[in-house]
Amino acid sequence: MKKTYFILILAGLLFFNACNTKTQQPKGNDVTIKAIENSYLGQKPPGLIPEPFAPGIIVKKNWEYGGVFTPDMKEFYFLREVGDTEENKKMEFVVFEYKNKSWQERVISKRVGQPFISPDGKTMHLGRRYKERTQAGGWSALKKLDSSFQKIQIMRLTASSKGTYVFDEIGMPDGDGVIRYSRLIDGKREEPKPFGATINTGSMNAHPFIAPDESYIMWDGRRESGYGHSDIYISFKKTDGTWGEAINLGDKINTNAWEAAATVTPDGKYLFFNRNMGKVKPSDKYDNIDIFWVDAQIIETLRPK
Repeated sequence: MKKTYFILILAGLLFFNACNTKTQQPKGNDVTIKAIENSYLGQKPPGLIPEPFAPGIIVKKNWEYGGVFTPDMKEFYFLREVGDTEENKKMEFVVFEYKNKSWQERVISKRVGQPFISPDGKTMHLGRRYKERTQAGGWSALKKLDSSFQKIQIMRLTASSKGTYVFDEIGMPDGDGVIRYSRLIDGKREEPKPFGATINTGSMNAHPFIAPDESYIMWDGRRESGYGHSDIYISFKKTDGTWGEAINLGDKINTNAWEAAATVTPDGKYLFFNRNMGKVKPSDKYDNIDIFWVDAQIIETLRPK
């Protein structure tokens, strides 16, 4: 009798617990996402072969571009294009936020620049502009970098843990298509300087990423030795402080299409980048850009021994 009574109590407790752990399904603007307990929108991590990131949630039709996480991995920012016709298409700045054990979508504004979150999480860089974290956990209004940056047509600016900026300039006819850097020296920001020929060779050099520890830089550009369009390259810093030869990330990352805007997640685990999944000829329209991710171990396979 006692055994039967214990079983009945245990069954009741399990039923009660199940009822109180029902999966939450908060609605965003146009998606419903189940509650999850990890940092990547519930996605199965990729291996050494790139995969689209969060199909049906992030990757859809049209553009999804420039995805970045905050250091706590609780916010994912990116740009996307919405609209079914050329007349009503527009670019949006979007965030997925992990709150109350679920990822929730929010449109922030129209496109204001390609986002990059500083390694300390205190600054959101948006090209020549930026926002700062507020005490309430949100972001300040848009601010401008100083005048030495305003004359450069910056598309993407990234920063290391030391505060070094690495950024590009749009190509001709509006800019020179050169990748530059600016360090913090004794607390003062130096004038932007161009990298040497190791990085600024070929054409269309753009969308750089500097590792938080400044051990490498990635960027995309066109070179005769590439796979046909814009490829992603990496250069590792040598012990003497100079930059090593540009290394193509290889045919698992680069194709005859446009690959660009590489970044590594703040936890160092995954490489994110963009690929043109529409028409691939250089003269064709970029009508479908997708965000891909891959195990960041692919970087270590290229690091000089």
